[in-house]
Amino acid sequence: MPVPPDVHALLDIGLARGLHSIGIAPAAPFTRARTILEERKARGLHADMAFTYKNPTRSTDPGAAVRGARSVVVGAWRYQEAAQARPTGALGAVARYAWRDHYVPLRAALWAMAHHLRALGWRAVAFADDNSLVDREAAYLAGLGWYGKNANILLPGAGSWFVLGAVVTDAPLPAAAEPLADGCGSCRRCLDGCPTGAIIAPGVVDANRCLAWLVQRPGPFPVEYRVALGDRIYGCDDCQEVCPPNVRSAQPGPSAAWPDSSDDSRAPARPWVGLVELLEASDDEVLATCGSWYLADRDPRWLRRNALVALANVAARAPAGGTADGTVDSAVVAVLHRYLTGIDPMLRGHAVWAARRLGRDDLLVLLGPDQPAEVLAELALTSAS
Repeated sequence: MPVPPDVHALLDIGLARGLHSIGIAPAAPFTRARTILEERKARGLHADMAFTYKNPTRSTDPGAAVRGARSVVVGAWRYQEAAQARPTGALGAVARYAWRDHYVPLRAALWAMAHHLRALGWRAVAFADDNSLVDREAAYLAGLGWYGKNANILLPGAGSWFVLGAVVTDAPLPAAAEPLADGCGSCRRCLDGCPTGAIIAPGVVDANRCLAWLVQRPGPFPVEYRVALGDRIYGCDDCQEVCPPNVRSAQPGPSAAWPDSSDDSRAPARPWVGLVELLEASDDEVLATCGSWYLADRDPRWLRRNALVALANVAARAPAGGTADGTVDSAVVAVLHRYLTGIDPMLRGHAVWAARRLGRDDLLVLLGPDQPAEVLAELALTSAS
């Protein structure tokens, strides 16, 4: 017979491992979340995104993850880091959650709690950053926070700079009495601050427009959002950066006085990536540098695609990626030369767009005859818009 768990001892284990907040939800199916996923998938708002959209019936049922599940222990790992001024040069921006691999310590904390429950004789499995469970709904049901209008979970006094994960267990644990009430009120800064208008209604994000998904989605980067991509190569924080709870939590004072979950033994934060260096790197070098990021099929070409668009945007804002007189830096020209004559038609097409964005149509003479459809489509565009 399993030993009855001491919930306080369990939570202390997670907090000691660096979790900022822990809550408990019942392991009943997330019927509300399932309905929302299915409705938005039917409307095409998921933009072919898999993850929890792939099988809503499974990803909203903790019992499908652990037989006989009775409780879901949800942990929030803080990843807020001090904002950094943009250095000069041809650099690509990275969303804050990917500055370090925060899922490594999150998983360690979750598994520490799971192993404690197992030692008492209960089933327990930790889940984070996969399609097994809708972690935002689990966090909402566990009373950790409310859904912001940008669809992120906002923790009281702390905002949304968190990654989430959960331990699903058959241990009977006291769940939150009810979810937290909405704390956004009439604020709509995230809706107004989205660079592509992807937040089409409070709590509803159209992934077809969301830069955070478009940088991960396979295929050509949508022409209509390339300039809006700016210098981003992975993720987008705009809706979080304008969110008042996030702004307040970044200021000195009681609202920011929670335990520091950073781990100085891990790799240093990396908010910027050299675009020229990325575009010149081998596949192995790209994966070694950015291997913790989601790349469809583990294929670096999607990151290179983003980098070509970002490089053109950055270099167009001379002198950041160009020279003081507005001409394009020779290193940027060399990269465009490389990709205009490269073997990958999709990347060649993006190099065409980049050359035009920089007013370097003269470089298009590098293209040989009989170009594939991807390149012809780019050449048919009247401008780099």
